[in-house]
Amino acid sequence: MNTPEQPALFTSEVTAGPGGAMTDEVGVITGDLTLTTTPLPDGYATVRIQYTGAEEWYTLTGSPLPIPPAGLRSLHKAIVEAVRHGGTCGQ
Repeated sequence: MNTPEQPALFTSEVTAGPGGAMTDEVGVITGDLTLTTTPLPDGYATVRIQYTGAEEWYTLTGSPLPIPPAGLRSLHKAIVEAVRHGGTCGQ
């Protein structure tokens, strides 16, 4: 039985809500952002974020996160929604 391949990563563009998104490297970032969620071999995923169009990537505070039973896509969607609503400070 063939199972569909898991994508190597998910990427979305999102505008941060009030309070922005907390990063390990530079603190809070706001505005138009690009977010990627990449699986790790241990069942966790790394979440990286950048100002859309910039070269520098930052680690979203709290990353890596465990991939839930619903999968990487579900985790990515939840993180995008959290950033869209704002105040994502590694909670």
